[in-house]
Amino acid sequence: MAATASIRVTSPATGEELGEVAISTPAEIDAAVRAARDAQPLLEELTMHERAALLHRAADIVEERLDELARELALEQGKPLRTEAVEEIEETAGNLRMAAEDVKRMDTAVIPAERRGKMVFTFRKPNGVFAMITPWNFPMMIPSELIAPALATGNSVILKPSELTPLSGRRLVEILEEAGLPEGAIGIVQGGREAGEALVTHAGVDAIGFVGSHGTGEAIVRAAGMKRTLIEASGNGPQIVLADADLAAAAAAAVEGAAYLAGQVCVATERVLVEERAHGEFVELVLARAGEVVLGHPLEEATTMGPLNNEPVAAKMDRHLADAGAHGARVLAGGRRADGFPTDLYYEMTVVDGVTPATLLFREESFGPVLPITTFRSDDEAIALANDSHLGLQAAVFTSSLRRAFRFVNEIRAGNIQVNETTGYWEGRPPFGGAAGTKTGWGRIQLEDFTDLRTATIDYLNTPEE
Repeated sequence: MAATASIRVTSPATGEELGEVAISTPAEIDAAVRAARDAQPLLEELTMHERAALLHRAADIVEERLDELARELALEQGKPLRTEAVEEIEETAGNLRMAAEDVKRMDTAVIPAERRGKMVFTFRKPNGVFAMITPWNFPMMIPSELIAPALATGNSVILKPSELTPLSGRRLVEILEEAGLPEGAIGIVQGGREAGEALVTHAGVDAIGFVGSHGTGEAIVRAAGMKRTLIEASGNGPQIVLADADLAAAAAAAVEGAAYLAGQVCVATERVLVEERAHGEFVELVLARAGEVVLGHPLEEATTMGPLNNEPVAAKMDRHLADAGAHGARVLAGGRRADGFPTDLYYEMTVVDGVTPATLLFREESFGPVLPITTFRSDDEAIALANDSHLGLQAAVFTSSLRRAFRFVNEIRAGNIQVNETTGYWEGRPPFGGAAGTKTGWGRIQLEDFTDLRTATIDYLNTPEE
């Protein structure tokens, strides 16, 4: 008998092996889907308050094990323990609690009927079996923000976590099982593209939730056909800095948005567009802030930025910076992999000036700790540059003018726009997702998008009494 294929999980921080997970076979994926189909009616039969109680119990377990989970996450993903890893575990518990409470208040409408004697109302049902395919940058938080509303609204769920961070996803599923969900209501399959494709195309899967790159998102949509999909796929977040802004605040926000999780965030500050007359002062402030970033081992107290998670991301940084230099851009800080660390994935905080729309830094999502700076002369030019992208997830504008702020909010093509705040600003409650006309996806990570809206009409005048 052939040996079972497996994934060896290696820490990007140390290069050490952390564990091993077996890649799910087609038979195992089919069994997980069948178990989810059997469990879904049982989950739907529970009241919303009963499902909410299960999610609160899972949140309790997450909080009880915060230190343990955060340390495991820091080593598997590479993010700093004392800040980003702890925050992710706290947000994971928060997502479970938020869905538990929001579902109790998910009201529907009674619609005035055109004819007498009829009552028209809407109600929501689960989609059924929901497959969730999630990325490696937030391997517990992002699964929780999809899984929690899906379970709260009565869907059973099968998670396929990234093959780069499969241990964190497995831990979350184990916690949800421990919380008392019906057997099969939460399941997991492990593997790469083949496992994901088998899950997406399985006849027993009714809906797919996906967070990741737009290329993978497009492949999922093609494979899913008419199944319900919720797609959140990539960003190229511009931060626009007008000359009337608080430049110190704008510089701090730009560096924060580019350095958080070493830039491996869909809402990272991927481009900084600065009004020309503020350029010099802004660059000085950015360089000072960038100099405060401490690259180091995730478990060290002083570390504010850890390594990149994997070699393809680091190689993309190398490629983007080489291309920028070939187009005349100037590296003002960083610009290379750092020496003296256990792996080759530690990348210096990088600031690049003179970036033009011809560069890969401007056109593509770099997903690394780089701050590309481009200048503009007018608001019209700033808006045109911000919208010169095939992606449209989150953007930011810094200004002291309410009039200009409203114009940018109205004309920037992004699903989420921040004013006087970093592109990386995040709250779990507001709807989140990409703008129409871009390759960032559709749908919003909110309860309603995990349900099937239905309408009923009752004729109460002509219905005979029993």
